[in-house]
Amino acid sequence: MKSFIIAIDGRAASGKTTLAAALAAEEKASVIHMDDFFLPPNLRTTERLNTPGGNIHHERFAEEVLPFIADGKPFQYRVFDCATCTYTTTRKIIHPLIIVEGAYSHHPLFGSYMNLRIFSDISPEPQIRRIKNRNGTQAATVFASKWIPLEEKYLSTFEIYANADIILSTQ
Repeated sequence: MKSFIIAIDGRAASGKTTLAAALAAEEKASVIHMDDFFLPPNLRTTERLNTPGGNIHHERFAEEVLPFIADGKPFQYRVFDCATCTYTTTRKIIHPLIIVEGAYSHHPLFGSYMNLRIFSDISPEPQIRRIKNRNGTQAATVFASKWIPLEEKYLSTFEIYANADIILSTQ
């Protein structure tokens, strides 16, 4: 049995992880988190971060996920922990329904591996409020000055919103 793959991309704090968890629980799906492919510090060069979508470890996603995701067979990949900057465990993908959630999951470098593209949207004011509630004021400042501009550059460069099959808006 081949996999059916849903990719949920979108803005920070727009509900991508929450939606993926709800769908996975309802439909018995496996979830791949793009945060597991956060770019390790040794790869965060100025050149890399200036490249749209460059702050995800797309090489590792292409190596550890893409060759296995479509065939419907179980596989696993390494999980990168942002807090410790180490690989902490592996995540097993066992269901043929797979949800890839997180910013950069629609990156054109990955091709059209997904059957359904969902874009999760949120406007700036509730976005920052949700980040503050989730991560604290200091982290929200870092998101606003560093991570959100990188996401916006990726979203506009590759027209992620325009290429989605479904657009969801969170307030």
